Amino acid sequence: MNDLKVFWDTLKHSFRNLLPIVLVVGLFQSLVIGQVPDGLIGMLVGLLIVVFGVAIFLQGLELGIFPVGKNLSNAFARKGSLPLLMIFGFSLGFAAVIAEPALIAVASQAELISEGRINALVLRALVATSVGAVVALGVLRTLLGHSLHWYMICGYLLVVAVTFFAPEEIVGLAYDSGGVTTNIVTVPLIAALGIGLASSIKGRNPLVHGFGLVALAVMVPMIVVQLYGIAVFTLWPADPNAALDSLNGLASEAENVLAPSIASYLLGMLGDLLHMLRDVLPIIAVILFFQYAVIRKPIPYLRRVSIGFAMVIIGLYAFVVGLKLGLFPVGQSMAEQLMALDTLGYIYLFAFCIGFATTMAEPALIAIGEQAEEAAHGRLKGNHIRILVALGVAIGITLGVHRIITGDSIHYYIMGGYALVIILTALAPKFIVPLAFDLGGVTTSEVTVPLVTALGIGLASQIEGRSVLIDGFGLIAFASIFPIVTVMLYAIAMEQLSRFRGATA
Repeated sequence: MNDLKVFWDTLKHSFRNLLPIVLVVGLFQSLVIGQVPDGLIGMLVGLLIVVFGVAIFLQGLELGIFPVGKNLSNAFARKGSLPLLMIFGFSLGFAAVIAEPALIAVASQAELISEGRINALVLRALVATSVGAVVALGVLRTLLGHSLHWYMICGYLLVVAVTFFAPEEIVGLAYDSGGVTTNIVTVPLIAALGIGLASSIKGRNPLVHGFGLVALAVMVPMIVVQLYGIAVFTLWPADPNAALDSLNGLASEAENVLAPSIASYLLGMLGDLLHMLRDVLPIIAVILFFQYAVIRKPIPYLRRVSIGFAMVIIGLYAFVVGLKLGLFPVGQSMAEQLMALDTLGYIYLFAFCIGFATTMAEPALIAIGEQAEEAAHGRLKGNHIRILVALGVAIGITLGVHRIITGDSIHYYIMGGYALVIILTALAPKFIVPLAFDLGGVTTSEVTVPLVTALGIGLASQIEGRSVLIDGFGLIAFASIFPIVTVMLYAIAMEQLSRFRGATA
Protein backbone atom coordinates (compact mmCIF):
# COMPACT_ATOMS: atom_id res chain seq x y z
CA MET A 1 0.00 0.00 0.00
CA ASN A 2 2.87 2.32 0.87
CA ASP A 3 4.52 1.57 -2.50
CA LEU A 4 1.27 2.48 -4.31
CA LYS A 5 1.15 5.80 -2.46
CA VAL A 6 4.78 6.49 -3.37
CA PHE A 7 4.05 5.61 -7.02
CA TRP A 8 1.04 7.93 -7.00
CA ASP A 9 3.21 10.74 -5.63
CA THR A 10 5.84 9.99 -8.29
CA LEU A 11 3.16 10.02 -10.99
CA LYS A 12 1.94 13.42 -9.82
CA HIS A 13 5.56 14.62 -9.73
CA SER A 14 6.03 13.44 -13.33
CA PHE A 15 2.81 15.15 -14.40
CA ARG A 16 3.86 18.43 -12.72
CA ASN A 17 7.13 18.21 -14.65
CA LEU A 18 5.19 17.98 -17.92
CA LEU A 19 2.46 20.47 -17.02
CA PRO A 20 4.45 23.67 -17.77
CA ILE A 21 5.08 22.41 -21.31
CA VAL A 22 1.38 21.61 -21.80
CA LEU A 23 0.33 25.02 -20.44
CA VAL A 24 2.83 27.02 -22.53
CA VAL A 25 2.04 25.06 -25.72
CA GLY A 26 -1.72 25.28 -25.03
CA LEU A 27 -1.61 29.05 -24.47
CA PHE A 28 0.36 29.64 -27.65
CA GLN A 29 -1.93 27.34 -29.64
CA SER A 30 -5.09 29.10 -28.45
CA LEU A 31 -3.97 32.74 -28.15
CA VAL A 32 -1.25 33.10 -30.78
CA ILE A 33 -1.53 30.38 -33.43
CA GLY A 34 -5.29 29.84 -33.20
CA GLN A 35 -5.36 26.36 -34.70
CA VAL A 36 -5.15 22.71 -33.70
CA PRO A 37 -1.90 20.95 -34.75
CA ASP A 38 -2.06 17.91 -37.02
CA GLY A 39 -1.84 14.60 -35.18
CA LEU A 40 -3.05 16.10 -31.88
CA ILE A 41 -4.44 12.80 -30.55
CA GLY A 42 -1.16 10.99 -31.18
CA MET A 43 0.75 13.78 -29.42
CA LEU A 44 -1.54 13.65 -26.38
CA VAL A 45 -1.21 9.87 -26.19
CA GLY A 46 2.57 10.23 -26.41
CA LEU A 47 2.67 12.85 -23.65
CA LEU A 48 0.56 10.59 -21.42
CA ILE A 49 2.91 7.67 -22.09
CA VAL A 50 5.88 9.91 -21.19
CA VAL A 51 4.26 10.78 -17.84
CA PHE A 52 3.68 7.11 -16.95
CA GLY A 53 7.07 6.05 -18.32
CA VAL A 54 8.97 8.61 -16.25
CA ALA A 55 6.95 7.72 -13.13
CA ILE A 56 7.62 3.98 -13.52
CA PHE A 57 11.28 4.67 -14.26
CA LEU A 58 11.71 6.89 -11.18
CA GLN A 59 9.90 4.38 -8.98
CA GLY A 60 12.23 1.66 -10.26
CA LEU A 61 15.25 3.81 -9.41
CA GLU A 62 13.95 4.38 -5.89
CA LEU A 63 13.20 0.68 -5.34
CA GLY A 64 16.27 -0.83 -6.96
CA ILE A 65 19.20 1.26 -8.09
CA PHE A 66 19.42 4.20 -5.67
CA PRO A 67 19.35 2.25 -2.37
CA VAL A 68 22.00 -0.21 -3.54
CA GLY A 69 24.13 2.56 -5.06
CA LYS A 70 24.00 4.67 -1.89
CA ASN A 71 24.84 1.66 0.30
CA LEU A 72 27.86 0.92 -1.88
CA SER A 73 29.00 4.57 -1.73
CA ASN A 74 28.78 4.56 2.08
CA ALA A 75 30.57 1.22 2.30
CA PHE A 76 33.50 2.42 0.18
CA ALA A 77 33.69 5.72 2.08
CA ARG A 78 33.96 3.75 5.34
CA LYS A 79 36.67 1.56 3.86
CA GLY A 80 38.69 4.66 2.95
CA SER A 81 40.38 2.96 -0.01
CA LEU A 82 41.21 5.55 -2.69
CA PRO A 83 41.66 3.04 -5.57
CA LEU A 84 38.34 1.36 -4.73
CA LEU A 85 36.55 4.71 -4.48
CA MET A 86 37.93 5.88 -7.83
CA ILE A 87 37.11 2.59 -9.58
CA PHE A 88 33.63 2.67 -8.11
CA GLY A 89 33.21 6.33 -9.13
CA PHE A 90 34.26 5.54 -12.70
CA SER A 91 31.97 2.52 -12.92
CA LEU A 92 29.02 4.36 -11.41
CA GLY A 93 29.46 7.36 -13.73
CA PHE A 94 29.79 5.18 -16.84
CA ALA A 95 26.85 2.93 -16.01
CA ALA A 96 24.50 5.78 -15.11
CA VAL A 97 25.23 7.82 -18.24
CA ILE A 98 25.03 4.95 -20.73
CA ALA A 99 21.40 4.48 -19.58
CA GLU A 100 20.52 8.20 -19.48
CA PRO A 101 17.19 8.64 -21.38
CA ALA A 102 17.96 12.19 -22.59
CA LEU A 103 21.36 11.11 -23.97
CA ILE A 104 19.72 8.15 -25.74
CA ALA A 105 17.24 10.55 -27.35
CA VAL A 106 19.89 13.06 -28.49
CA ALA A 107 22.26 10.33 -29.76
CA SER A 108 19.48 8.68 -31.77
CA GLN A 109 18.54 12.02 -33.36
CA ALA A 110 22.20 12.71 -34.19
CA GLU A 111 22.67 9.31 -35.86
CA LEU A 112 19.49 9.71 -37.90
CA ILE A 113 20.19 13.26 -39.05
CA SER A 114 23.87 12.57 -39.83
CA GLU A 115 22.95 9.53 -41.98
CA GLY A 116 24.89 7.22 -39.67
CA ARG A 117 28.19 9.13 -39.72
CA ILE A 118 27.66 9.78 -36.02
CA ASN A 119 27.07 6.38 -34.43
CA ALA A 120 24.60 6.62 -31.53
CA LEU A 121 26.16 3.78 -29.51
CA VAL A 122 29.72 5.06 -30.03
CA LEU A 123 28.63 8.56 -29.04
CA ARG A 124 26.97 7.28 -25.86
CA ALA A 125 29.99 5.09 -25.01
CA LEU A 126 32.38 8.04 -25.42
CA VAL A 127 30.22 10.31 -23.27
CA ALA A 128 29.76 7.61 -20.62
CA THR A 129 33.51 6.85 -20.50
CA SER A 130 34.39 10.52 -20.12
CA VAL A 131 31.82 10.97 -17.34
CA GLY A 132 33.17 7.89 -15.55
CA ALA A 133 36.68 9.33 -15.76
CA VAL A 134 35.69 12.73 -14.38
CA VAL A 135 33.65 11.22 -11.53
CA ALA A 136 36.79 9.31 -10.54
CA LEU A 137 38.75 12.58 -10.80
CA GLY A 138 36.07 14.36 -8.76
CA VAL A 139 36.33 11.73 -6.01
CA LEU A 140 40.08 12.36 -5.89
CA ARG A 141 39.48 16.14 -5.75
CA THR A 142 37.11 15.75 -2.81
CA LEU A 143 39.55 13.51 -0.92
CA LEU A 144 42.47 15.90 -1.53
CA GLY A 145 40.37 18.99 -0.75
CA HIS A 146 41.29 20.85 -3.94
CA SER A 147 39.34 23.96 -4.93
CA LEU A 148 37.11 23.49 -7.99
CA HIS A 149 38.14 26.89 -9.43
CA TRP A 150 41.25 25.73 -11.24
CA TYR A 151 39.70 22.50 -12.48
CA MET A 152 36.89 24.43 -14.15
CA ILE A 153 38.99 27.33 -15.46
CA CYS A 154 41.60 25.02 -17.04
CA GLY A 155 38.91 22.63 -18.28
CA TYR A 156 36.83 25.29 -20.00
CA LEU A 157 39.91 26.92 -21.52
CA LEU A 158 40.52 23.52 -23.11
CA VAL A 159 36.84 23.31 -24.15
CA VAL A 160 37.05 26.68 -25.89
CA ALA A 161 40.35 25.76 -27.56
CA VAL A 162 38.93 22.49 -28.96
CA THR A 163 35.78 24.32 -30.11
CA PHE A 164 37.94 26.66 -32.21
CA PHE A 165 39.19 23.67 -34.26
CA ALA A 166 36.06 21.51 -34.22
CA PRO A 167 33.87 21.23 -37.36
CA GLU A 168 30.61 23.17 -37.10
CA GLU A 169 28.61 19.94 -37.61
CA ILE A 170 29.68 18.63 -34.20
CA VAL A 171 29.83 21.71 -31.94
CA GLY A 172 26.14 22.00 -31.07
CA LEU A 173 25.81 18.24 -30.59
CA ALA A 174 28.95 18.13 -28.39
CA TYR A 175 27.66 20.80 -26.04
CA ASP A 176 24.20 19.22 -25.99
CA SER A 177 25.82 15.87 -25.12
CA GLY A 178 27.53 17.49 -22.14
CA GLY A 179 24.29 19.14 -21.07
CA VAL A 180 22.22 15.95 -21.04
CA THR A 181 24.67 13.69 -19.19
CA THR A 182 23.48 14.93 -15.82
CA ASN A 183 19.83 14.23 -15.56
CA ILE A 184 17.23 11.79 -14.29
CA VAL A 185 19.71 8.98 -13.47
CA THR A 186 23.07 10.62 -12.92
CA VAL A 187 22.37 13.68 -10.76
CA PRO A 188 21.05 11.86 -7.67
CA LEU A 189 23.75 9.17 -7.81
CA ILE A 190 26.69 11.49 -8.49
CA ALA A 191 25.53 14.25 -6.13
CA ALA A 192 24.96 11.72 -3.34
CA LEU A 193 28.46 10.31 -3.85
CA GLY A 194 30.14 13.75 -3.70
CA ILE A 195 28.17 15.12 -0.74
CA GLY A 196 28.45 11.81 1.13
CA LEU A 197 32.23 11.78 0.73
CA ALA A 198 32.63 15.43 1.77
CA SER A 199 30.44 14.87 4.83
CA SER A 200 32.40 11.82 5.96
CA ILE A 201 35.89 13.38 5.64
CA LYS A 202 37.13 15.64 8.43
CA GLY A 203 37.93 19.16 7.27
CA ARG A 204 35.78 19.00 4.12
CA ASN A 205 32.87 21.38 3.54
CA PRO A 206 29.86 19.72 1.80
CA LEU A 207 29.05 22.98 -0.06
CA VAL A 208 32.61 23.61 -1.27
CA HIS A 209 33.87 20.03 -1.70
CA GLY A 210 30.64 18.01 -2.05
CA PHE A 211 29.26 19.81 -5.08
CA GLY A 212 31.18 19.89 -8.35
CA LEU A 213 31.02 16.27 -9.56
CA VAL A 214 28.03 17.11 -11.74
CA ALA A 215 29.89 20.11 -13.19
CA LEU A 216 32.88 17.98 -14.15
CA ALA A 217 30.53 15.41 -15.70
CA VAL A 218 29.14 18.13 -17.97
CA MET A 219 32.47 19.59 -19.07
CA VAL A 220 34.62 16.68 -20.23
CA PRO A 221 32.09 15.07 -22.64
CA MET A 222 32.08 18.37 -24.56
CA ILE A 223 35.79 17.93 -25.26
CA VAL A 224 35.57 14.21 -26.09
CA VAL A 225 32.61 14.53 -28.47
CA GLN A 226 34.26 17.42 -30.33
CA LEU A 227 37.41 15.32 -30.78
CA TYR A 228 35.18 12.49 -32.06
CA GLY A 229 33.56 14.94 -34.49
CA ILE A 230 36.93 16.13 -35.75
CA ALA A 231 37.78 12.51 -36.62
CA VAL A 232 34.37 11.65 -38.10
CA PHE A 233 33.90 14.70 -40.29
CA THR A 234 37.50 14.67 -41.48
CA LEU A 235 37.22 11.05 -42.64
CA TRP A 236 33.60 11.16 -43.87
CA PRO A 237 32.56 14.58 -45.21
CA ALA A 238 28.87 15.38 -44.71
CA ASP A 239 26.26 15.26 -47.46
CA PRO A 240 24.37 18.58 -47.19
CA ASN A 241 21.10 17.01 -48.46
CA ALA A 242 21.16 14.04 -46.10
CA ALA A 243 19.95 15.87 -43.01
CA LEU A 244 16.64 17.01 -44.47
CA ASP A 245 15.96 13.56 -45.96
CA SER A 246 16.62 12.02 -42.55
CA LEU A 247 14.32 14.51 -40.86
CA ASN A 248 11.51 13.51 -43.25
CA GLY A 249 12.23 9.89 -42.35
CA LEU A 250 11.90 10.78 -38.66
CA ALA A 251 8.49 12.37 -39.28
CA SER A 252 7.29 9.30 -41.21
CA GLU A 253 8.49 7.03 -38.41
CA ALA A 254 6.61 9.07 -35.79
CA GLU A 255 3.41 8.95 -37.89
CA ASN A 256 3.60 5.19 -38.31
CA VAL A 257 4.16 4.28 -34.66
CA LEU A 258 0.42 4.09 -33.96
CA ALA A 259 -0.50 2.03 -37.00
CA PRO A 260 1.71 -1.03 -37.61
CA SER A 261 0.38 -4.56 -37.89
CA ILE A 262 -0.12 -6.39 -34.59
CA ALA A 263 2.67 -8.89 -35.30
CA SER A 264 5.23 -6.26 -36.30
CA TYR A 265 4.19 -4.08 -33.35
CA LEU A 266 4.74 -6.95 -30.89
CA LEU A 267 8.09 -7.80 -32.49
CA GLY A 268 9.10 -4.15 -32.40
CA MET A 269 8.06 -3.86 -28.75
CA LEU A 270 10.13 -6.94 -27.87
CA GLY A 271 13.12 -5.52 -29.74
CA ASP A 272 12.81 -2.17 -27.98
CA LEU A 273 12.55 -3.86 -24.60
CA LEU A 274 15.73 -5.81 -25.36
CA HIS A 275 17.41 -2.51 -26.26
CA MET A 276 16.27 -1.02 -22.96
CA LEU A 277 17.67 -4.06 -21.12
CA ARG A 278 20.98 -3.52 -22.90
CA ASP A 279 20.95 0.15 -21.83
CA VAL A 280 20.29 -0.59 -18.15
CA LEU A 281 22.49 -3.70 -18.00
CA PRO A 282 25.72 -1.75 -17.24
CA ILE A 283 24.20 -0.28 -14.05
CA ILE A 284 23.01 -3.71 -12.94
CA ALA A 285 26.40 -5.27 -13.75
CA VAL A 286 28.32 -2.58 -11.81
CA ILE A 287 26.09 -2.94 -8.76
CA LEU A 288 26.22 -6.74 -8.75
CA PHE A 289 30.00 -6.84 -9.24
CA PHE A 290 30.83 -4.40 -6.44
CA GLN A 291 28.19 -5.85 -4.12
CA TYR A 292 29.26 -9.48 -4.41
CA ALA A 293 32.90 -9.36 -5.56
CA VAL A 294 34.17 -6.37 -3.56
CA ILE A 295 31.85 -5.76 -0.59
CA ARG A 296 31.00 -9.49 -0.48
CA LYS A 297 27.58 -9.04 1.05
CA PRO A 298 24.22 -10.08 -0.39
CA ILE A 299 21.87 -7.38 -1.64
CA PRO A 300 19.26 -6.66 1.03
CA TYR A 301 15.61 -6.97 -0.06
CA LEU A 302 16.62 -8.72 -3.28
CA ARG A 303 13.04 -9.25 -4.49
CA ARG A 304 12.21 -5.57 -4.07
CA VAL A 305 15.42 -4.54 -5.85
CA SER A 306 14.68 -6.95 -8.74
CA ILE A 307 11.22 -5.43 -9.17
CA GLY A 308 12.89 -2.00 -9.24
CA PHE A 309 15.26 -3.06 -12.03
CA ALA A 310 12.33 -4.41 -14.07
CA MET A 311 10.41 -1.14 -13.59
CA VAL A 312 13.44 0.84 -14.79
CA ILE A 313 13.50 -1.12 -18.06
CA ILE A 314 9.73 -0.87 -18.63
CA GLY A 315 9.66 2.83 -17.74
CA LEU A 316 12.57 3.59 -20.05
CA TYR A 317 10.80 1.77 -22.89
CA ALA A 318 7.57 3.72 -22.31
CA PHE A 319 9.55 6.96 -22.18
CA VAL A 320 11.16 6.33 -25.58
CA VAL A 321 7.79 5.41 -27.15
CA GLY A 322 6.29 8.58 -25.69
CA LEU A 323 9.12 10.65 -27.18
CA LYS A 324 8.32 9.43 -30.68
CA LEU A 325 4.61 9.99 -30.30
CA GLY A 326 4.47 13.14 -28.19
CA LEU A 327 7.44 15.32 -27.37
CA PHE A 328 9.34 15.24 -30.68
CA PRO A 329 6.20 15.99 -32.76
CA VAL A 330 5.13 18.77 -30.34
CA GLY A 331 8.48 20.54 -30.66
CA GLN A 332 8.59 20.24 -34.44
CA SER A 333 4.93 21.25 -34.82
CA MET A 334 5.39 24.37 -32.69
CA ALA A 335 8.46 25.34 -34.73
CA GLU A 336 6.54 24.98 -38.00
CA GLN A 337 3.47 26.86 -36.79
CA LEU A 338 5.43 29.73 -35.24
CA MET A 339 7.59 30.13 -38.34
CA ALA A 340 4.42 30.28 -40.47
CA LEU A 341 3.27 33.38 -38.54
CA ASP A 342 6.16 35.46 -39.97
CA THR A 343 6.48 37.19 -36.57
CA LEU A 344 9.81 36.42 -34.96
CA GLY A 345 8.78 37.95 -31.64
CA TYR A 346 6.42 35.03 -30.92
CA ILE A 347 9.24 32.53 -31.49
CA TYR A 348 11.48 34.35 -29.00
CA LEU A 349 8.61 34.62 -26.52
CA PHE A 350 7.82 30.90 -26.81
CA ALA A 351 11.49 29.98 -26.30
CA PHE A 352 11.73 32.19 -23.18
CA CYS A 353 8.46 30.89 -21.68
CA ILE A 354 9.20 27.21 -22.31
CA GLY A 355 12.68 27.60 -20.80
CA PHE A 356 11.52 29.42 -17.67
CA ALA A 357 8.39 27.32 -17.01
CA THR A 358 9.98 23.90 -17.43
CA THR A 359 13.03 24.80 -15.33
CA MET A 360 10.91 26.03 -12.42
CA ALA A 361 9.26 22.59 -12.33
CA GLU A 362 12.51 20.61 -12.70
CA PRO A 363 12.71 18.02 -9.85
CA ALA A 364 16.52 17.76 -9.87
CA LEU A 365 16.79 21.55 -9.54
CA ILE A 366 14.38 21.58 -6.60
CA ALA A 367 16.42 18.84 -4.89
CA ILE A 368 19.78 20.55 -5.50
CA GLY A 369 18.35 23.89 -4.32
CA GLU A 370 17.20 22.33 -1.04
CA GLN A 371 20.58 20.62 -0.53
CA ALA A 372 22.40 23.90 -1.25
CA GLU A 373 20.22 25.88 1.17
CA GLU A 374 20.93 23.34 3.90
CA ALA A 375 24.68 23.20 3.19
CA ALA A 376 25.01 27.01 2.98
CA HIS A 377 23.45 27.57 6.45
CA GLY A 378 21.19 30.40 5.32
CA ARG A 379 23.52 32.16 2.88
CA LEU A 380 21.44 30.87 -0.06
CA LYS A 381 17.69 30.38 -0.50
CA GLY A 382 16.37 27.44 -2.52
CA ASN A 383 13.61 29.50 -4.15
CA HIS A 384 16.03 32.26 -5.16
CA ILE A 385 18.28 29.65 -6.77
CA ARG A 386 15.37 28.18 -8.77
CA ILE A 387 14.32 31.60 -10.10
CA LEU A 388 17.90 32.53 -11.04
CA VAL A 389 18.46 29.22 -12.82
CA ALA A 390 15.09 29.38 -14.62
CA LEU A 391 15.89 32.90 -15.79
CA GLY A 392 19.28 31.72 -17.05
CA VAL A 393 17.72 28.83 -18.98
CA ALA A 394 15.09 31.12 -20.50
CA ILE A 395 17.73 33.61 -21.63
CA GLY A 396 19.93 30.80 -22.97
CA ILE A 397 17.23 29.08 -25.04
CA THR A 398 16.05 32.44 -26.41
CA LEU A 399 19.60 33.33 -27.45
CA GLY A 400 20.03 29.87 -28.97
CA VAL A 401 16.84 30.31 -31.00
CA HIS A 402 18.15 33.70 -32.17
CA ARG A 403 21.33 32.00 -33.38
CA ILE A 404 19.31 29.51 -35.44
CA ILE A 405 17.16 32.27 -36.95
CA THR A 406 20.12 34.47 -37.90
CA GLY A 407 22.32 31.57 -39.00
CA ASP A 408 25.29 32.76 -36.94
CA SER A 409 28.09 30.32 -36.20
CA ILE A 410 27.65 28.54 -32.88
CA HIS A 411 31.42 28.70 -32.35
CA TYR A 412 31.40 32.38 -31.40
CA TYR A 413 28.36 32.13 -29.12
CA ILE A 414 29.72 29.13 -27.23
CA MET A 415 33.27 30.43 -26.98
CA GLY A 416 32.01 33.84 -25.84
CA GLY A 417 29.64 32.28 -23.31
CA TYR A 418 32.31 30.14 -21.70
CA ALA A 419 34.84 32.97 -21.78
CA LEU A 420 32.33 34.90 -19.65
CA VAL A 421 31.93 31.86 -17.38
CA ILE A 422 35.72 31.60 -16.93
CA ILE A 423 35.96 35.30 -15.95
CA LEU A 424 33.08 34.99 -13.48
CA THR A 425 34.64 31.82 -12.01
CA ALA A 426 37.74 33.83 -11.14
CA LEU A 427 35.67 36.65 -9.59
CA ALA A 428 32.89 34.74 -7.80
CA PRO A 429 33.01 33.70 -4.12
CA LYS A 430 34.59 30.26 -3.84
CA PHE A 431 31.61 28.70 -2.08
CA ILE A 432 29.28 29.36 -5.03
CA VAL A 433 31.45 27.98 -7.87
CA PRO A 434 30.80 24.22 -7.47
CA LEU A 435 27.08 24.83 -6.96
CA ALA A 436 26.79 27.18 -9.95
CA PHE A 437 28.39 24.66 -12.31
CA ASP A 438 26.26 21.84 -10.91
CA LEU A 439 23.12 23.93 -11.46
CA GLY A 440 24.11 24.38 -15.10
CA GLY A 441 24.01 20.61 -15.44
CA VAL A 442 20.59 19.94 -13.89
CA THR A 443 18.52 22.49 -15.79
CA THR A 444 17.36 20.22 -18.59
CA SER A 445 14.95 17.48 -17.55
CA GLU A 446 14.12 14.21 -19.25
CA VAL A 447 10.97 15.95 -20.56
CA THR A 448 12.54 19.29 -21.54
CA VAL A 449 15.51 17.91 -23.50
CA PRO A 450 13.51 16.10 -26.23
CA LEU A 451 11.14 19.07 -26.66
CA VAL A 452 13.96 21.63 -26.90
CA THR A 453 15.94 19.36 -29.24
CA ALA A 454 12.89 18.94 -31.48
CA LEU A 455 12.27 22.71 -31.41
CA GLY A 456 15.81 23.41 -32.61
CA ILE A 457 15.63 20.74 -35.33
CA GLY A 458 12.19 22.00 -36.39
CA LEU A 459 13.37 25.61 -36.66
CA ALA A 460 16.48 24.62 -38.63
CA SER A 461 14.38 22.57 -41.06
CA GLN A 462 11.92 25.44 -41.62
CA ILE A 463 14.46 28.18 -42.37
CA GLU A 464 16.00 28.23 -45.81
CA GLY A 465 19.76 27.85 -45.81
CA ARG A 466 19.95 26.21 -42.38
CA SER A 467 21.50 22.78 -41.84
CA VAL A 468 19.62 20.53 -39.43
CA LEU A 469 22.86 18.94 -38.25
CA ILE A 470 24.79 22.22 -37.87
CA ASP A 471 22.01 24.54 -36.67
CA GLY A 472 19.45 22.14 -35.17
CA PHE A 473 21.53 21.16 -32.15
CA GLY A 474 22.90 23.51 -29.50
CA LEU A 475 19.86 24.82 -27.62
CA ILE A 476 20.59 22.56 -24.64
CA ALA A 477 24.13 23.95 -24.53
CA PHE A 478 22.78 27.49 -24.19
CA ALA A 479 20.39 26.29 -21.48
CA SER A 480 23.41 24.95 -19.54
CA ILE A 481 25.70 27.98 -19.87
CA PHE A 482 23.52 30.86 -18.75
CA PRO A 483 22.30 29.49 -15.39
CA ILE A 484 25.98 29.39 -14.38
CA VAL A 485 26.24 33.06 -15.34
CA THR A 486 23.09 34.19 -13.50
CA VAL A 487 23.97 32.31 -10.29
CA MET A 488 27.55 33.61 -10.21
CA LEU A 489 26.45 37.19 -10.95
CA TYR A 490 23.95 36.93 -8.10
CA ALA A 491 26.63 35.67 -5.69
CA ILE A 492 29.06 38.43 -6.74
CA ALA A 493 26.33 41.08 -6.32
CA MET A 494 25.35 39.73 -2.87
CA GLU A 495 28.98 39.68 -1.74
CA GLN A 496 29.52 43.27 -2.89
CA LEU A 497 26.27 44.36 -1.19
CA SER A 498 27.37 42.68 2.03
CA ARG A 499 30.73 44.47 1.92
CA PHE A 500 29.02 47.81 1.24
CA ARG A 501 26.67 47.31 4.21
CA GLY A 502 29.61 46.33 6.39
CA ALA A 503 31.54 49.42 5.33
CA THR A 504 28.63 51.78 6.00
CA ALA A 505 27.58 50.19 9.30
